[in-house]
Amino acid sequence: MTQSGQVLYIVVCAAGPAGDVDRLVTMAKDEGWTVQIIATPPALNFIDARQLEQQTGRPVRSQYRNPGEPRSPRADAIIVAPATFNTINKFAQGIADTYALGILSEAPGLGIPVVVLPFVNSALASRAPFLRSVASLRAEGVRVLLGPGRFEPHPPNSGDSRLDTYPWKLALTALSKLERS
Repeated sequence: MTQSGQVLYIVVCAAGPAGDVDRLVTMAKDEGWTVQIIATPPALNFIDARQLEQQTGRPVRSQYRNPGEPRSPRADAIIVAPATFNTINKFAQGIADTYALGILSEAPGLGIPVVVLPFVNSALASRAPFLRSVASLRAEGVRVLLGPGRFEPHPPNSGDSRLDTYPWKLALTALSKLERS
């Protein structure tokens, strides 16, 4: 359980389950987190930003702020869910070409715990670059929930059948384990 008021960034990517990220927000708030949604630019087409802003009481961020605009509160932890093939690979390579990736690129160096809950198909998940990216992130202390007992990639073109069973709670459980260690 978190200390009340700690800030959890939820980085949401453009994948099928993104439209249900409000479920993760509810669970996180029930555990005492203050939630800040960070969306990759393509994820904005998958989510209801207004509804999430009402739910969190915070603006959904997808771009760097303009001069004079208020800063988001500093993250105490980050969950990336659903995490796409592209975001996982770019995060591992330190590519910061979006606001979300800039936040993620800094997090390991700042000691911010990060949990990544992928949503990828088995063809992409079996690629050598992806496997190297997962190994690289894990080597830096990022908890990537991929593999038996975590998240299993789905067969290509079957992601829609997995939307209702996407394991949002798994990310919060993994985060609480990271906080205790």
